[in-house]
Amino acid sequence: MSGMELRQLRYFVAVAAELNFGRAAARLLIAGPSLSQQIKALERDLGVVLFDRDRRSVALTAAGTALLPHVHALLEQADDLRRRAGRLAGSEPVRLGYVTWLPPDLTARTSAVARVHIDAWVAPSHAQAARVADGSLDLAVCWVRDQELEKLGLVARLVGVNRLHAVSVAGGTGAVRARDTAVLLDDDVNSWASWNAYAEELVRDTGSRAEHIADGGVMGAAFFDHVRRLDRPVVNSPKGGTVPLPPDLVQRPIVSPQVHWTWSLVRRADEQRVEVLAVVDALCEAVGNLGPHGAPGPDVWRPAGDR
Repeated sequence: MSGMELRQLRYFVAVAAELNFGRAAARLLIAGPSLSQQIKALERDLGVVLFDRDRRSVALTAAGTALLPHVHALLEQADDLRRRAGRLAGSEPVRLGYVTWLPPDLTARTSAVARVHIDAWVAPSHAQAARVADGSLDLAVCWVRDQELEKLGLVARLVGVNRLHAVSVAGGTGAVRARDTAVLLDDDVNSWASWNAYAEELVRDTGSRAEHIADGGVMGAAFFDHVRRLDRPVVNSPKGGTVPLPPDLVQRPIVSPQVHWTWSLVRRADEQRVEVLAVVDALCEAVGNLGPHGAPGPDVWRPAGDR
């Protein structure tokens, strides 16, 4: 039991929720083989098999089903312990979740006003917004639209912008018009709800071509395979934009219009904790230059209701 880690328990919960190692790995932003190894290590430490898995399916074993509620309770106790330790230290930390991007100078901006705990549970934008709404997080940096904010009782301020690019096979060079790109929409709506909503509107507004997939290929090696398969450049998601390209593929700017993805700092509308509001002000104080691409200009596409 000495080798068991809270991180492995969180991995167990993620796989139990997804019943798919690939989707769980994408949700956790770790490599699939690493996730599988950590689950096997946890099974060795516990002395039981948690999952029945073959090439087509994953299912909880009877032992896994019996242990799952206890693992949830243990993780809640660990979170409570952190909160109590924070109170003993003088104040609770501000819990901040994110998807793939955080302000690069976050520590420098916030260190004078509050202790910020970066939550390790990386999840999609819609999931992070929901966690702020239910109190699991104080703040989250995610993509969100006005209608979601109203539904969840949240407010948001813009903190960053990424310009999205297209990826194509080597040989194609230069800018590509938005209408000449393809956009991947994944059937796994639990993992890709935010991206799918964004991509569907991009297709409607620009004439880009929708390509429906079911393999988690919005990012990673499967994305590169889709680029090689399709006859046009493919729009890269914000998550995919952080992954180095293979040598046979190239990145190309999208024009007419440029395609931008926004990051908002989300909090509960009724939030009153001084530390939380101070962190919001610190991170949004000088948002004149939004990330490496600056503020969006006139030839820029964003979905309706985007921050």
